[in-house]
Amino acid sequence: MGFRGEWTVFTMLDLLNRLAAWLASNSRRGRSRTRLLAEPFPEAWHHYLNDNVAVYSLLPPDRQRLLRDTLWIFVAERRWEGCGGLNITDEIRVTIAAQACLLLLGLEHDYFSQVPSILVYPSGFQVEERVSQAGVIHEEGVGMVGEAWKRGPVVLAWDEVLAGGRDARDGHNVVYHEFAHQLDFQGQWPHRASRAAMRELGRKWNEVMTAEYNRLVRASEEGRATILDEYGATSPAEFFAVSTECFFEQPERLQRRHPRLYDMLRTFYGQNPVEWLAGK
Repeated sequence: MGFRGEWTVFTMLDLLNRLAAWLASNSRRGRSRTRLLAEPFPEAWHHYLNDNVAVYSLLPPDRQRLLRDTLWIFVAERRWEGCGGLNITDEIRVTIAAQACLLLLGLEHDYFSQVPSILVYPSGFQVEERVSQAGVIHEEGVGMVGEAWKRGPVVLAWDEVLAGGRDARDGHNVVYHEFAHQLDFQGQWPHRASRAAMRELGRKWNEVMTAEYNRLVRASEEGRATILDEYGATSPAEFFAVSTECFFEQPERLQRRHPRLYDMLRTFYGQNPVEWLAGK
């Protein structure tokens, strides 16, 4: 009994120490972010956004400012690694960060803090045989342009990042796709809501996403082309990532052809691309 009591005290003290350390770390991080955003946004980064991220010029001014602030912190807090001989530059960081952070603009988030690093290859890369956290089996020698791992890195091909960033309306974007997986890995609704509201959101989410996923699977099996990439029929996880690409890149077409899916993603992301792309 005495030992158990001592263990309880030790455990509580340990937890309190850990909590104090966590609070102190968050406080330091908050001060660091405040100091960072007090600095002028680097002039060269404006050029990278205008040249490499076509959607940036389509955003309203307040969204542009929010995106700049969000990507600046994201760039500073993630670890960036060049692979296959690629030298990581600010252009690469900003181009990737802007596209990744666009997904966050309507969410409660912590700048993808669950992603420790971003690995960037010059172009498509080879993978060994394994099963990814998204449930996709990759065979040895298969070329990839992007990967996302739960509590692990995002891996991207720079040429695909650049092509996707410069064409904001073709329906394909490897950065949106892989960072949508990262949001999916968190397994929780990205907004605060009551328990009753959460239950209703969960019910509606399952209903709509299951129906739309099955619809794409049937179309794929029958060889019918759809606005959604048939790769989304691989699994529900890939369907969410593919739908995210279409939501941000071809919102008008998605809303017209899949109104329930569009509304569900609009609720999830807290954004309405049809509205802020209207007339552009």
